Amino acid sequence: MKISRLKHRLQNLSPAATLVNFYALAILAATALLMTPFAAQGAPVGFVDALFTITSAMCVTGLTVVDTASTFSLFGQLVILATIQLGGLGITTFSVYLFFYLRSGVGLRDRWVINETLVHSPVRSMHDLVRAVIHLTLLIEGIGAACLALVFVPQFGWLQGSYYAVFHAVSAFCNAGFALFSDNLIGYRNDPIVNLTIMALIILGGIGFLVMRELHDIWQRRRRGLRWRLSLHSKLVLLTSSILIVAGWAALLVLELTSGTFRSTGLGEALWVTLFQSVTTRTAGFNTIDLNAFSVPSIFLMIVLMFIGASPGSTGGGVKTTSLALFLAALYSRLKGYRVTSVFKRTVPDETVNKTFTLFLLAALWIGLMTFFVLLSEVTGSAGSQNQGVLLQYLFEVVSAFGTVGLSLGVTPKLSDTGKLLVAMLMFVGRVGLLTFAFVVVKQAGREGTEYAEENIMIG
Repeated sequence: MKISRLKHRLQNLSPAATLVNFYALAILAATALLMTPFAAQGAPVGFVDALFTITSAMCVTGLTVVDTASTFSLFGQLVILATIQLGGLGITTFSVYLFFYLRSGVGLRDRWVINETLVHSPVRSMHDLVRAVIHLTLLIEGIGAACLALVFVPQFGWLQGSYYAVFHAVSAFCNAGFALFSDNLIGYRNDPIVNLTIMALIILGGIGFLVMRELHDIWQRRRRGLRWRLSLHSKLVLLTSSILIVAGWAALLVLELTSGTFRSTGLGEALWVTLFQSVTTRTAGFNTIDLNAFSVPSIFLMIVLMFIGASPGSTGGGVKTTSLALFLAALYSRLKGYRVTSVFKRTVPDETVNKTFTLFLLAALWIGLMTFFVLLSEVTGSAGSQNQGVLLQYLFEVVSAFGTVGLSLGVTPKLSDTGKLLVAMLMFVGRVGLLTFAFVVVKQAGREGTEYAEENIMIG
């Protein structure tokens, strides 16, 4: 009786609640594994540190409170790797694939979850979609691992080198930012193979499965001499991502050359480091330089890039590139007095525009609120000289967690247990989606609100 009642409750969960519960249960299960004696090289990891690490892995963030290489055993690292892969593909992808495997079918609620996670419009065959996602992921990660093995195998030998190559390929494509080196990838800052491979994996994982699938279909059609056209979604993703990468690279290069950060290293290293940082800052969390070496304007620019994040249906977080493009397009239309928002000769539905403005507003409020609580738990005393720059540092960590980026100015390992739990919550909400989480917390009325007589007010 109790089992049937539980099953009935699970079947009647909202799509948003289903997604949140899947992630939460997976995080708790993996946390239990990481707390076992087999997962650590020394004493078992405590609950808060294990929960933080697994949440960071499942939410493909990369923030860490302990050193991954020296703290965890091979078993612990494999648990983290499996969690990264699971989080990167999305729990819903695996669950729907399991439903098909068990021939249980997929209802409209589960289709909604997958469509929100992977695609912007309904698909004909969910089975083919999920299978294509898994195959494409394994193919790209395999090619990336083979490229990284060219560097790691000669350095560490076949067994360890191959393991390092697979781990970092999965971490890069899933935009997780976890590394098995204590200095992340600083030791490979001038290595072209490592830099290009990691950047390529980050970009592919960050543009989303839908865009990659569409680019593959276009390539197939061109080979057959057929006509093709990119969807509006893919156009916005590719254009916005390209602009952000190039503009971020140029801005970081100019700012750091002006501040003298690369005075002793030369232009060549400056080009590699700033390009890599522009790519990784929006979502991945790898770094080839100590971030504290960057100037304050560059740190602020990184906060903006982390807030934007990757693209919808990808392994990254943030408010997403298409949201930024649509936000700017809608803002321009409103300032011009246009009734509708048009992009590339296509009119975007008002519902989507309103959802975009809501997302930006919620994200700003959420980051501001969580920054306040993190400061409340971590910073004491007056705003004297010892606390100068603290606000920027903690804001950086908060936005990095919300955008599931994983970059850090060194604050995260020093957090109290309360601070770790707050940042873990930021990563969780950033991964499942702020709107999705809001729908779970705030029950929707399911009907239009009461409409009263209009009365204007002054604004601005």
